[in-house]
Amino acid sequence: MTSQPLNIGFVGLGVMGAPMAGQLIKAGHQLFVHTRGKMPAAIAGSSATQCVSARGVAERADFMILMVPDTPDVEAALFSDKGIAAGLSAGKVVIDMSSISPIATKAFAQKINALGCDYLDAPVSGGEVGAKNATLSIMVGGPEATFERVKPLFALMGKNITLVGGNGDGQTAKVANQIIVALNIEAVAEALLFAAKAGADPARVRQALMGGFAASKILEVHGERMVRRTFAPGFRIALHQKDLNLALSSARALGVALPNTAMAQELFNSCVAHGGKAWDHSAMVRALEMMAHFEIGQQAA
Repeated sequence: MTSQPLNIGFVGLGVMGAPMAGQLIKAGHQLFVHTRGKMPAAIAGSSATQCVSARGVAERADFMILMVPDTPDVEAALFSDKGIAAGLSAGKVVIDMSSISPIATKAFAQKINALGCDYLDAPVSGGEVGAKNATLSIMVGGPEATFERVKPLFALMGKNITLVGGNGDGQTAKVANQIIVALNIEAVAEALLFAAKAGADPARVRQALMGGFAASKILEVHGERMVRRTFAPGFRIALHQKDLNLALSSARALGVALPNTAMAQELFNSCVAHGGKAWDHSAMVRALEMMAHFEIGQQAA
């Protein structure tokens, strides 16, 4: 499929969307793009065709990719008067790579299917670094035949590409991913704060732990952020809050208790209360530091 250029639409060119679209452009595909904010310079200066609406994207492209912040944004991009659905014709494929509600996703897929088009939910993990390096993990929900058609495009943006199940299952996998990430951030934050308060060098503690059973990507990347105090996103706390809201609301509907997820959300809420909604999610450690009246970088008394 990637041996010849394809007409691909891309709606949403933010921190994640712009580098993802850039990978497709670099591979030689013709992109038709639309974004709500300012067009990124890298995309504006590329071969991509800018469209005044999502409808215009859908009229020109055969594959439509969405990468927008939340469930209402996807709904608007798809079904507003100038949305994607208004420009679709039978046989096209809509691919939502945003992280949104699994329940809403199933409803969106049914409406797109009714127009004679296929739908995949394909949220990603790996952050801005993964988008720039084309190493994203991509969790896909939808028909297997459609997945196989689109997989070569996914391979231009990511490495670990998995068909999880039907529509909505990709989003369910992403919610599960965000639960694990949040709880790992909290665990690393507690451990490094404890070590620093006890008088140990947190950088050396982190280095020692990376060689044992506690090693993880969170300890490697976010542990370093905590030690170095580099909390520019990355992945904003506000977006992780959104994902944990999806987890907690879905869990209530399923009758499942997620006590530690709720606790992690409260720590994020504390950060936001102190002006931190745009901090990187590794800055969850600041909520714990405020309770301890001690920062990882300072000297123990």
